[in-house]
Amino acid sequence: MAIGPSDATATARAEISRLFRMPEPDVLSGLLKDARLDSGERARVENRALGMLAELRSAQSSGWVNQFLQEYRLNTSEGVALLSLAEAFLRVPDPETADLLIADKLGNADWRAHAGKSHSKLVNSATWGLVIGRALVSDSSQASILKKLIARAGEPFVRQAVGAAMRMMGEIFVMGRTIEEAIGRMKKPENKGFTASFDMLGEAARTFPDAERYFRAYEDAIHAVGKVPEAGHSISVKLSALHPRYEVAQYDRCVSSLIEQVEALATLAANYGIAFTIDAEETERLEMSLDIIGTVAALPALKGWDGLGMAIQAYGKRARPTIAWADAVGRATGRRIAARLVKGAYWDSEIKRAQEQGLHEYPLFTRKAATDVSYLACAKDMLAAPNIYPAFATHNALTVATILKWAGDSRDFEFQRLHGMGEGLYEKLVREEGYHTRIYAPVGGHRDLLAYLVRRLLENGANSSFVHQLADEQMTDAEILADPVEKIAAVGGTRHPGIPLPKDLFGPERKNSEGIDLNDRAILAKVAHQVSFVPSEVEGRSRGRISTSLDTNDEGGVAQGFVARALSAYPAWEAAGVDHRAACLDRLADLLEQERDALMRIAVQEAKKTIPDALGEVREAVDFCRYYAQQARDHLQPLELPGPTGERNLLRMEGRGAWVCIAPWNFPLAIFLGQVAAALVTGNTVVAKPAPQTPEIAAYAVGLAHSAGIPEDALVLAIGGPEMGAALTADPRIAGVAFTGSTATAKRIARTLLEDEDRPIVPLIAETGGINAMIVDSTALPEQVVQDVVTSAFRSAGQRCSALRLLVLQEEIADRTLEMLAGAMDTLVVGDPADPRTDVGPVIDQGAYDRLMTYRETQGDRWIKTVDAPRDGLFVPPTAIRLDAIEDLKREWFGPILHVTTWKAGQLEDTIRRVNRSGFGLTMGLHSRIARSADDVEQLARVGNLYVNRSMIGAIVGSQPFGGEGLSGTGPKAGGPHYLPRFCAERVTSTDTTSSGGNATLLSLNDVGL
Repeated sequence: MAIGPSDATATARAEISRLFRMPEPDVLSGLLKDARLDSGERARVENRALGMLAELRSAQSSGWVNQFLQEYRLNTSEGVALLSLAEAFLRVPDPETADLLIADKLGNADWRAHAGKSHSKLVNSATWGLVIGRALVSDSSQASILKKLIARAGEPFVRQAVGAAMRMMGEIFVMGRTIEEAIGRMKKPENKGFTASFDMLGEAARTFPDAERYFRAYEDAIHAVGKVPEAGHSISVKLSALHPRYEVAQYDRCVSSLIEQVEALATLAANYGIAFTIDAEETERLEMSLDIIGTVAALPALKGWDGLGMAIQAYGKRARPTIAWADAVGRATGRRIAARLVKGAYWDSEIKRAQEQGLHEYPLFTRKAATDVSYLACAKDMLAAPNIYPAFATHNALTVATILKWAGDSRDFEFQRLHGMGEGLYEKLVREEGYHTRIYAPVGGHRDLLAYLVRRLLENGANSSFVHQLADEQMTDAEILADPVEKIAAVGGTRHPGIPLPKDLFGPERKNSEGIDLNDRAILAKVAHQVSFVPSEVEGRSRGRISTSLDTNDEGGVAQGFVARALSAYPAWEAAGVDHRAACLDRLADLLEQERDALMRIAVQEAKKTIPDALGEVREAVDFCRYYAQQARDHLQPLELPGPTGERNLLRMEGRGAWVCIAPWNFPLAIFLGQVAAALVTGNTVVAKPAPQTPEIAAYAVGLAHSAGIPEDALVLAIGGPEMGAALTADPRIAGVAFTGSTATAKRIARTLLEDEDRPIVPLIAETGGINAMIVDSTALPEQVVQDVVTSAFRSAGQRCSALRLLVLQEEIADRTLEMLAGAMDTLVVGDPADPRTDVGPVIDQGAYDRLMTYRETQGDRWIKTVDAPRDGLFVPPTAIRLDAIEDLKREWFGPILHVTTWKAGQLEDTIRRVNRSGFGLTMGLHSRIARSADDVEQLARVGNLYVNRSMIGAIVGSQPFGGEGLSGTGPKAGGPHYLPRFCAERVTSTDTTSSGGNATLLSLNDVGL
């Protein structure tokens, strides 16, 4: 039966979903066949591509970016330094920090070696500006003469020279600072015959005012382009610029709004008769974008308008069915969809995100050649699709030549290139052969766009990219034009060997914990349903274990009984050996993943965790079990030590006895099991006391541990409040205590362990809280800072030990950053943690709520920003509070309350020392583009974990061992290589092997060399 338009659309959507994370060989098998050229076609295509290479090389003298890539390779210190400087310099408002940035980036690079070497005057001009800067910041004798010549000018001269070089880069790459300037520039002779797709560029919107500003910029651009319809220019739009929460979890909130905005812009463009393209973004947003595009395409008001377009990224495994979908939508709505085929712009971040989330596969190809294969197969589909107007965005001569071969005599398509790149590739095609080529043209201020410039240069300067290869004089034409189909066929379409699957991230010894793709809307809806109710069997399993640990009101007597049980089980458990104990932890990790749904459900309902936090909780618990199992196998085996002949020295790591592990409510599964797993695998038995607020998830975990082979008396669950904890730690028979909680409680435990002179001296491993500061200088990217501040301060309702408590902003950027922070806080959703839309849930209990709300109200005259929160429930509104000085924050407020103060440029070291004087030492953050500042903070900060240019939460087991110092804990760090030995007794046996008849080993040696 023939498939109608609606069936074709549905079929394409089903295929899009099916291919999302399919293994690469399975996806590429079909693509290889359609991307392949026969031998005759290949020869003709290669011959034409060789001609294009010659044209490209002859045009390099006027191709600024090609010259830049040739002169400043991205694997050289000069190339990296220049890009790093360009990314930050123009946004730095104060001279002190600008000088530090210049010295940091230019101080060690050899700019004089590049002076006058390029064929491009623009490259040479930029180089001379940097030579001057290098001379002034250098201490070398070579620069002394130049220093003397311009000594009177001083540091301002350096800033002017470097600033001129940076602005020159911006002027070359950015089409215009305004849309009017950009339209005017397209009239210049070098752009003759080309049209433009203007992008009113900027970062994604972080606030609703940002989104409104971007909408107006797009609207103004459409009006401006619409006034010159004969020029044939178009507009490109990023959906992430039109809504600050363009996320799958916020689908119901953002998609309807985006449809309205896109409809308004598209209607305006249609009235002018100009084209309007929606850019592609991260793969997790693809299906949302299709819902928006499909809805707008079906609007009656836009019927008959062929200007609606979309970008498709060939590096994604779903590119081909996305083309089929676009063709089906075009057929169903009676139009041609303008499809812009690009290679893809978020490759590295997509790879990292899949690894962090523990997903089973990548959504994109891991080899550059595989993307090229996908591009070619997609291009063939587009040329054959009757309801698509194809646009091929590429700088690759082989790709262009292949498309020209397949298109034959047709001119019913267009090429596209980035402004500032690819000069020489298309001029002859446009001016002599009549092919249409459009320039993707960034529009906006240089300060805002140079970060974008850096990303594009990095993309096109990567070793595997065509632009980079063309600039590499060591590469032959045959290497540059090598057939990607043959490359991929030769490796069977397999994944790049240097990019392991997320599950294999930590090597063959330890499997990464399995994640859930919460950016898949169907999966997210299923998870939300699962966490919203409690089946009776879950209640029964957990409640039963809780009740058995509460069989008397005499907590002292119960505690003694618990310790006695653990002590009785110790000899057999310790004798079972490290391999057996590690195997039990591995089985427990597997059971945790099997029972993930139930554990997440309890975490949401009992611990009030949001869905992402509940998932992270289970994954961290799994990682602890597998990591400590691996560490035990690798490092707890008997170790023979060197010594004199005739002697044997053996070091053994053995258990100490029965440990007490006391866990907090904020990580009631991960920290609970992390402590327990470490104690158990080292040969100890454990009495485990969860927080009184979260007994159910602990009981469920203990039941799984017993099912994994850990004897019931080797792991004893002790439910109770502070009295139970006090009774357990007071028992003189215990061999050690692992505790996570408040500093005050840790000190009480320490006193208890030392007060009785007759009891053994036993270890205390304590992890407590902190007044965690993030320091931000004026080189930092404000959008990134605000995103990381919101995540660090308000995720988990601020109820993490590592959470950001004190934001310290450089004075010159404080007002702008706080304005953006306030806007970002306005986008937060405070509510039911079981709702996927929720960012900030309730605090843990009434006591915490009362303490936080009382404090918050006393600071009302210092509020920078607060947001609405439900009145029913324990919801503390996220609040930012201004302080006069760092020292004004005396204690940790464990909730969604952020304190903000400032520091003066040039006083970074003093600022760090002031933070250190709080006595806490858990986490610290730094946002800066000055590498030397990061080095200084690393040396000066007295904290367990320092986070540079990222959020301050979410430490990964085995990668980011976690724990503090001073008032923030005793160490060693959980999830690190030094944690297990603290649970062990180290015992050495030294044996004289000559005591019964001489040194047989020495006496039996043969002579050598005779």
